[in-house]
Amino acid sequence: MNRSQEIIRTSVVGVVTNVLLATFKAIVGLIAGSIAIVMDAVNNLSDVLSSLITIVGTKLSERPADRQHPYGHGRIEYFSAIIISIIILLAGVTSLIESTKKIIKPTIPDYSAATLIVIIVAIFVKLFLGRYVKKQGEKLKSDALFASGSDALFDALITLATLISAIIMLLWNVSLDGILGILISLIIIKAGVDMLASPVNELLGARISQEFVRNIKQEVMAFEEVHGVYDIILHNYGPNILIGSLHISVPDTLNAYQIHGLTRRISEQLYKRHKIIMTVGVYAISTGENEKTRLQTTVVAALARHKDVVQEIHGFYYFEKEHRISVDIVPDISVKDDEALLKQLKTELESLIPDEEITIVIDHNYSE
Repeated sequence: MNRSQEIIRTSVVGVVTNVLLATFKAIVGLIAGSIAIVMDAVNNLSDVLSSLITIVGTKLSERPADRQHPYGHGRIEYFSAIIISIIILLAGVTSLIESTKKIIKPTIPDYSAATLIVIIVAIFVKLFLGRYVKKQGEKLKSDALFASGSDALFDALITLATLISAIIMLLWNVSLDGILGILISLIIIKAGVDMLASPVNELLGARISQEFVRNIKQEVMAFEEVHGVYDIILHNYGPNILIGSLHISVPDTLNAYQIHGLTRRISEQLYKRHKIIMTVGVYAISTGENEKTRLQTTVVAALARHKDVVQEIHGFYYFEKEHRISVDIVPDISVKDDEALLKQLKTELESLIPDEEITIVIDHNYSE
């Protein structure tokens, strides 16, 4: 069973559970003659919506790439998570309004045995469902499932507050419906905002985790011919679709055919292990005792000593006919004026190698 099938199966469990719980509430409500319990059963049917949204979103995200969407439709999953998060936010706001009304105009609730039975059953069912769906969301890296599971847990929390309020009402004849409702509503609203942030960040282009980037670097550095890995850029087009590029540095003794084979092996491994469609660029490292190697050593050492330059200096290339040197640097994040930094570095290098023109390219860190 692949990831999409597992997400759909989990969502179906949510649909079936909510339908069964709604049926149970409706039967108890009709037997007890309680319109409140019957209406709560109808409310349970509305909880099916988040699971249905997840199913539809997952199905749509599986659609293959087309001319208008060459990277596929994987990001639709993020829209599903956004919709469910908004539903949770609306539920929290609605609960807050209703709870405030209970404080302003308090009413005396009537808790029957049937009501208490329904409340207790609902708590256990929603806790089980919420934990299961949320855990699956974490396992499958599905924001929509995670939000759907959280929705069920919040339902359990609201129902638990109702139970606590009922017990206090029956024992001491004091109604805390409004106060407990406001506290839980605020928790739900905050959680809804937090859940909304995750898929929105993904759509905006959130940074890939540093741990994942380090793993990519280590895997590529494991190839014998690779001396350095730089400029990693990864774009997320859905939970299982990453497209990006990186550069590797290799000795200038490798010929074009060897480099071709190396980049092909790296691309194949990254796709096989991580489903990353990766373009691999190449920087040549000067070797042997010659002018290029001497210049390379001088330039790299000078730039590496500078406090505003981070990571390894890379991309060194010497255009012999033009007497021009090109090299890439990554400035510290604290640097605000790139032009001023370039001017300072060029001045320092020109004092060391006055006969060469210096071109410094600033790379920005998109992954670490």
